Amino acid sequence: MIFTVTLNPAVDREMTVDQIVFDTVLRASDWRVDCGGKGFNVARMLKSLGVSSVALGFAAGKSGELLNDKLQSLGIETEFVWVEGETRTNVSIVSGNGQYVKVNEPGPTITDVDLAQLAQKVGDRVRAGDWWVLAGSLPPGVPPGYYTELITLIQSAGAYVFLDTSDEALRQNCGAKPLLVKPNDEEAHGLTGLPVNTPAQIAAVGRAISAMGPANVIISLGKQGAVLVHAGKAWLAASPKIVAANPIGAGDSMVAGIVWGLSQGDSMQDALCKGIACGAATASQKGTSVGSLAQVNELLAKVKLSQV
Repeated sequence: MIFTVTLNPAVDREMTVDQIVFDTVLRASDWRVDCGGKGFNVARMLKSLGVSSVALGFAAGKSGELLNDKLQSLGIETEFVWVEGETRTNVSIVSGNGQYVKVNEPGPTITDVDLAQLAQKVGDRVRAGDWWVLAGSLPPGVPPGYYTELITLIQSAGAYVFLDTSDEALRQNCGAKPLLVKPNDEEAHGLTGLPVNTPAQIAAVGRAISAMGPANVIISLGKQGAVLVHAGKAWLAASPKIVAANPIGAGDSMVAGIVWGLSQGDSMQDALCKGIACGAATASQKGTSVGSLAQVNELLAKVKLSQV
């Protein structure tokens, strides 16, 4: 079974405009509301692939109820810790030429009691051989090292952790030795201070991050693909060419594809290729839709894998 944990979920509201212009009133030609937060995006992509998952995390207020209802309507099982306040709303404005502006709210404040309740839910669910995706930013009140508590709890039970976070939350939790982390190139540079201008440099950065604790490191490069560092060696998976529509959420679809492959027993390299195909399929969708299994299979054959 695959589980996702989203500490700071959101209602994602996206509006489409002809052109992004500042200091004026823009008229939306289209709009949509989706479940947001990295873990929920992973769960939505898994569902599109025909894979079941359970979404855990914090939820609050009417926005939290909306998220819960939407996920369940998609056939995604949920188990939330309900907290005081209101789940955040993130607003994206996307233009016809692919430009976008996104504004994220901070989210409700989480208490120590809330944190203990979520850890209890994770402990009740975890079983050897399962896959857990711990994803996203930390809401107010959550200490940067909280992921370490969850990683230790999960991996001590014989399950596997894919950590997808950034900034101080990534820095402080690498030492818990998750099986896999996936910063992008800017996040990897911020973590190590090393250059990320060429595949060889990115591979060196991945090795430096691996030395901090994670067994495997994937550094995502947007439309260029991603570099994997595994067992001391590095591979570049080049993304197939697509007509990009909206890149928001493509990285989360990539995570879904990777954990999908790994849960099926794929090698880390083959799982990365599936992740690249999933990310490309979602990036080709308008709005915040995710790619379909048919699109993923078509794009998978076009992913180029080479050793760095």
